Amino acid sequence: MKTKVDSLSHEEIKAILRAADEIIASGGRTLLAKILKGSKEKKVLELELDKCPTYGYFKAEKINDIMKKIDWMIDCDFLEIQYSGKLPMIVYTERGWHIESDQYADELLNEWREWVRKGKQNPDMSYLKDRNRGMILLLLQKIKESGEQAFIPYLELWEKVDYKKVREEIRKTIDVLNGNEHVNFSTVRERTESIEEALKGVEPSDLLLKCWGCGDRFIFSLGEQQFYKNKGYSHPKRCKKCRDDDNDEFYL
Repeated sequence: MKTKVDSLSHEEIKAILRAADEIIASGGRTLLAKILKGSKEKKVLELELDKCPTYGYFKAEKINDIMKKIDWMIDCDFLEIQYSGKLPMIVYTERGWHIESDQYADELLNEWREWVRKGKQNPDMSYLKDRNRGMILLLLQKIKESGEQAFIPYLELWEKVDYKKVREEIRKTIDVLNGNEHVNFSTVRERTESIEEALKGVEPSDLLLKCWGCGDRFIFSLGEQQFYKNKGYSHPKRCKKCRDDDNDEFYL
């Protein structure tokens, strides 16, 4: 079913993606909406979801309107529903994670800048271990691009606790900050353009699919797509006539 939300701003998209990061593959649409609403419900507080940077981002809006925004994010290929047993869980699409990993890396980078400003020494860097590898490499790339030598002590502490491949990248990052290696700044422009393109999303539309049974083309409507997503089904492989002939409603 097409939602009444026409579009969301880039900042709203990023805010929803950031809130989703707290419950990826462990919570659904309703819980995500409660984070964005700034709910004081016991479960939200017990899970410390009130510490999310975008907690309460839509606090002035009704929970149903926030749910419509989340459904728009699903329709436009930023988030999707994945089932854990019978429970529908929010997960990122490739597009959604591309955007979120970039802003999360920026969040970590700014946290380091705050540490430098406050003169924080010897932080426990194990909090970065076992994070998504792609996001960690992106963080290191951003550190290289920053040219901030004040980060070197944190990098050296991090180097002591992580795995070999990450340690190698950390060492390269230290070498760049020390001026021993050069960084390719053209990647900054390319990355920015890539994020801007991803933020456009995908305009929802009917799909034309080919039936595996009779070979004819059939329309997979927006409403059907939303229904299938909410149920955790993949696209139908056969047209309605072929499914009806076999008394098979969904033939996945």
